[in-house]
Amino acid sequence: MYQEFVRGTLPEGTDLAGMKIVVDCANGAAYKVAPRTLADLGADIVPIGSSPNGRNINVGCGSTAPELLQLTVPGVNAQAGIALDGDGDRVLMVDHLGRVVDGDQLLYVIACARQAKGALPGPVVGTLMSNLGLELALRERGIAFERAAVGDRYVLARLRETGGVLGGETSGHILCLDCTTTGDGLVSALQVLTIMRESGKSLAELAAGMTRFPQVMLNVRVAKRFDPSSVPAVRTLLGKLETQLGSRGRIVLRPSGTEPLIRVMVEAQEEGLARGCAEQLAEAVRAVGA
Repeated sequence: MYQEFVRGTLPEGTDLAGMKIVVDCANGAAYKVAPRTLADLGADIVPIGSSPNGRNINVGCGSTAPELLQLTVPGVNAQAGIALDGDGDRVLMVDHLGRVVDGDQLLYVIACARQAKGALPGPVVGTLMSNLGLELALRERGIAFERAAVGDRYVLARLRETGGVLGGETSGHILCLDCTTTGDGLVSALQVLTIMRESGKSLAELAAGMTRFPQVMLNVRVAKRFDPSSVPAVRTLLGKLETQLGSRGRIVLRPSGTEPLIRVMVEAQEEGLARGCAEQLAEAVRAVGA
């Protein structure tokens, strides 16, 4: 049943024959269905992370630990690797050189292909934590991009509000609402594999149009959670640093929803600049929240 559903999300006659794919199932829910579905589509499959014992789900494998996949893909001369997570709703991929292609980059690849076919209604929706490189790369292609709060439910809500069909998170939780109603790592990966087959381009070539900006994240522990942007000293410094970064950088300050932490995230073209700004903000927040 699931395999029939997956085939229904692909163009008629899709055939992956001749493609060698490594699939890391994270010793989780997709350990049988993912290799079987890919094999049924004609791909030459090398499965890893496909021996669950009830305790090893996501342990040293899958989308949260793609290092083994990064070694295996070039080691067996595969075209690409797929890293699912334990429940199969997230996916990262690895190109033929062993480099991770994250959720932002996968969104870019799928969005560009949809646009070329005239099948991309509404904006692409990411989150506050989506890499600035995604926003800029989509803008260069004339593709609208919006940000929702962190969490796939907020991405889904914004897509429904705007009439969009494509959105997701850096972690690889991607929503292709023209294919399915929720995140499905294998469905998302197959969209990318189909684009590779139809375009004749490698994953590395397809993802090359997006440059990821260095992103520095610092967690500042405070006595109790508060809104840092409401503090005059922090707000003044934030404005100064945002002016310094201009349109080629981005700052997010937000309290954790579960812990007494303030999360400081800075993106810039240079990692040193991003880290310097993040450390200044973290120190200002620390002085207030101690």
